[in-house]
Amino acid sequence: MADEPRTRDARGDERAPERGLSRRSFLRGTAAAGLAPALLRDAPAAAQEGAPAGVRREAGAEVLGPGPVTIALVVNGERRELSVEPRVTLLDALRQRLGLTGAKRVCDRGTCGSCTVHLDGRPVYACSVLAVQARGRQIVTVESLGSPEELHPLQAAFVAHDAQQCGFCTPGFVMAAKALLDGKPSPSPQEVVEGLSGNFCRCGTYAGIKRAVPAAAAGRLAERRRG
Repeated sequence: MADEPRTRDARGDERAPERGLSRRSFLRGTAAAGLAPALLRDAPAAAQEGAPAGVRREAGAEVLGPGPVTIALVVNGERRELSVEPRVTLLDALRQRLGLTGAKRVCDRGTCGSCTVHLDGRPVYACSVLAVQARGRQIVTVESLGSPEELHPLQAAFVAHDAQQCGFCTPGFVMAAKALLDGKPSPSPQEVVEGLSGNFCRCGTYAGIKRAVPAAAAGRLAERRRG
């Protein structure tokens, strides 16, 4: 076997060939790795044809980002298109991109419930759902329930029973209560407590809330009987 080429150091002395991972091979490897995403982005156009902006397919799987992605959200029955980075939460998309500020940012950790919205009929923390995860799903926010001129029965009950102080957490409680009443039109006191256990009020208006939700339930039942 031919002798391995030898090199010389800065003083001109011979040194043995480098073994293992050299600085040069490390830099060569990292440069190749850096080129890989670019090569994937430059995949044949036929493979990407028909994909929304920012969405591509690699090995049969949908890949989003890292830049903005064009998505469509169905919010309060209306289809809304927007461009977001995959890291953007549903809460940020609603508040900052669509101007729907009823869902509040408080803990931003999925623990207080102030950002509660409905996703396909279920209450979720909007701060803990990515906007891209909500594509094509039914999103309902507190803005759809009523207006200052015509309050939703739940909103009216919260006012009548003094179930808010600063009001910052109230939209989340209203949305959680609506999800509860949609599933249990006549909940027991314990079911009200359990149904709202994911929401936190720093002002401590729980007594008013516990009165408001059954009152709204009774009002809804009375309306159904009259209808």
